[in-house]
Amino acid sequence: MLSQPGIRPYQLADRAGVAAVCVRTALDGGDSRDRYPDEELMPSIFAAPYCHLEPELAFVLDDGSGRPVGYVVGTADTEQFVKNFRATWIPRVARRYPEPTTAPRTPSEEMIHLLHTPERMVLPALVAYPAHLHIDLLPEWQRRGFGRALMRSFLAALESRGVPAVHLGMVTANTAARAFYDRLGFHEIPVPDPGPLTYLGRSTAADTP
Repeated sequence: MLSQPGIRPYQLADRAGVAAVCVRTALDGGDSRDRYPDEELMPSIFAAPYCHLEPELAFVLDDGSGRPVGYVVGTADTEQFVKNFRATWIPRVARRYPEPTTAPRTPSEEMIHLLHTPERMVLPALVAYPAHLHIDLLPEWQRRGFGRALMRSFLAALESRGVPAVHLGMVTANTAARAFYDRLGFHEIPVPDPGPLTYLGRSTAADTP
């Protein structure tokens, strides 16, 4: 816990706080609870598996009282992460979210389908960017330099491991997020048939941010 807001490594006690931030930012940067009423669903795909599988690459923005109000999570090796997700993570959550046997009919069912298809993360166009990340901050903590600080911590951790570059997939409609990534030196990566996503990447070298 910090005495004032700042970035620190993820701790096991942060699990619920990270999940809460994920839920409040998972719908194009906004609150996802109306679309995905099960508040465990989005964190089970986009936050918790990273904290479980690679906690050393998870960092939180602590509000000064011990509460996470933002985070960055990710992996140094997307291909290996996908294998671990399949072997280790899915069995942990499959009772709550069984593998679908029919085509998705609701937004939640679409997300459960994503949960059970982690191989979607491995794309030939991204091979030069082996790491990937997810970063989220509560709205009231945005535009204050904390996102940049989170990203700096994550990139430094990757660079110290010899990882050359990182990528992310963002919903193309989230123009505020795109402006943020552009400011941090990310560039667009052409990916065939990207659907609703835009893929961005950058070196882990500390030239920016």
